[in-house]
Amino acid sequence: MHIVLGGTGHVGSALACELIARGEPVTVVTHDPRQREPWKTRGAQVALADVHGTAGLRQLFRQGRRLFLLNPPADIGSDTDAVEKASLYSILAALEDSGLEKIVAESTYGAQPVERAGDLGVLYAMERALAAQPIAFSTIRAAYYMSNWDASLASAREDGIVRSFLPADFRLPMVAPRDLGLAAAELMTAPADERALRYVEGPRRYSPRDVAACFASALGREVAVEEVPRDRWVEGFREQGFSQAAAESYAAMTALTVDRLELADDPVCGATGLREYIDALVAAG
Repeated sequence: MHIVLGGTGHVGSALACELIARGEPVTVVTHDPRQREPWKTRGAQVALADVHGTAGLRQLFRQGRRLFLLNPPADIGSDTDAVEKASLYSILAALEDSGLEKIVAESTYGAQPVERAGDLGVLYAMERALAAQPIAFSTIRAAYYMSNWDASLASAREDGIVRSFLPADFRLPMVAPRDLGLAAAELMTAPADERALRYVEGPRRYSPRDVAACFASALGREVAVEEVPRDRWVEGFREQGFSQAAAESYAAMTALTVDRLELADDPVCGATGLREYIDALVAAG
């Protein structure tokens, strides 16, 4: 049995669907009871669980052999670093005496030993904690999610604007959730004792200006990048509903991405390009 944490999110659902398509048994973990019937219809078992409940998670893990570990994102109105650290430590504690034989963990490009910089520090801590425990594990360092641009659809359609905290011409690796799901499925079904680190990105690297061009093509209208200046990053995140702590954390994460972009020498390159992803997003929305 494959247990998929975050199974109803972009990446987890892509992984669960791929495993089901391969005939693998899957338990999708969610906190939302409305997800139970849709996933049962697809052929998965569904477990309702709170990632902050260590004892319940451990009991759930004992029902499977392999785990996809994706630490869920915190509500942006909270102190995101604190909440995500708490959920991560709960998940890690639940691994003890779980009987699992293999873990595949979702991390990020640029993970590094840093505090108050969002995923970069939280997921680095996850990587280090997994290295210190006995269960075999593999790690995916994922590029910038193409799905991060989903929220730009409304402003692109209505106002012809894509708002970006990244510089308009800053090119970085991006990846579609579908390709991350495929990469995770390969690692989940690999031999139990295999340990691997995979960097996963799309077929090429893109800038926010490329994002705007893809929206323009899909929507049939002019779309421009509205770049948020660095000295307004915290204020800009606050305007989007982030708490002060979260805004400062995300601004620090953005600065580290821009100033110290990590690039992989030999990444796994998925097949989904940015134009294909945004075309599908516009068609669905």
